[in-house]
Amino acid sequence: MKKIYISSDHAGYNLKEQIKKNFKKKYDFQDLGTDNSKKSVNYPDYAHKLCKKVSKNSKNMGILVCGSGMGMSMAANRHKNIRAAVCYSLKNTKLSRLHNNANIITLGSRLIKKNTAFRCVEAFFNTKFEGGRHKKRVKKI
Repeated sequence: MKKIYISSDHAGYNLKEQIKKNFKKKYDFQDLGTDNSKKSVNYPDYAHKLCKKVSKNSKNMGILVCGSGMGMSMAANRHKNIRAAVCYSLKNTKLSRLHNNANIITLGSRLIKKNTAFRCVEAFFNTKFEGGRHKKRVKKI
């Protein structure tokens, strides 16, 4: 069974909470922190925590939110079997799933509008990997 994990640093906390609230009837998220936006935390700690959970089962997926999305993505992509994509538009979100079989979406709370983030999350979870010629490319990662 697929599990969806979500985590953020202090900069991404508010968007993380908005995502959980907006999708609470559709998805059951397991929140791995942080639990507030006031206390500065180190984003790699939260990325590593989430990646350990996602990598346990190939059906698991995750959402990471920080200020730019980039730091979380860089930390996440250090893990085996993790393909984290910084998403900022519907097109790049869909392509991250179709062609790269991304299993973690990273969002930059300082760079994306809330409604765009919601559309990206929706697209991420509803787009299936194409496989085919892309499968051999993903295996090389």
